[in-house]
Amino acid sequence: MGVGIVALAVGVLGFIPGITARYGELMFLGPDSHAMLFGLFQVSMLLNIVQLVIGGTGWAMSRSEMGARRFLMGAGALYIILSIYGLSVGVDSAANFLSLNMTDNWTMMVGGVLMIAAGWMFSRHTAEDRK
Repeated sequence: MGVGIVALAVGVLGFIPGITARYGELMFLGPDSHAMLFGLFQVSMLLNIVQLVIGGTGWAMSRSEMGARRFLMGAGALYIILSIYGLSVGVDSAANFLSLNMTDNWTMMVGGVLMIAAGWMFSRHTAEDRK
């Protein structure tokens, strides 16, 4: 549930002027969105919406142990895929439709790995409980 709440918070904060610097440059998608969440993370409306969807999904799936584990593994994999995509297309590329910068890419990579590790640790715990 905590990961879902954090993703929801990031999605909401990306729409708040002041917390998001250069808010006037917030675009729906693409590398031309130069709004910066906390002055570090390049954001677009689409990226904020993706974060809200991921966060809402995590919050909803956290109601069961199996759902929480599946969310951590699936969303972690999604974050790693988005990170690899962002690193491979480059910051200024037209293919950078989510407006990811290097800080976004590496944060998603680390977060994705940690989420998968947490999901794996939860699955080990439940397997031990069944014995």
